[in-house]
Amino acid sequence: MKTLRINGAWRDFPEGLPETVSDLLDVLHINQATVVAEINEQIVKRPEFATTPLEPGQSIELIRFVGGG
Repeated sequence: MKTLRINGAWRDFPEGLPETVSDLLDVLHINQATVVAEINEQIVKRPEFATTPLEPGQSIELIRFVGGG
């Protein structure tokens, strides 16, 4: 089984690991325009989401922007 550590919690992907950051965001139903992604403490630029591959065991932090006042 393939796993990723997402925001500090291990998550299993029994159907197979998402191939890219974009694929992961789609699986998690997160709008790419509202998130900053970091893999193993390295920020991934939004234009690189579709080409940044994921590997089992990586640590991923997703920070979402929320509007409000």
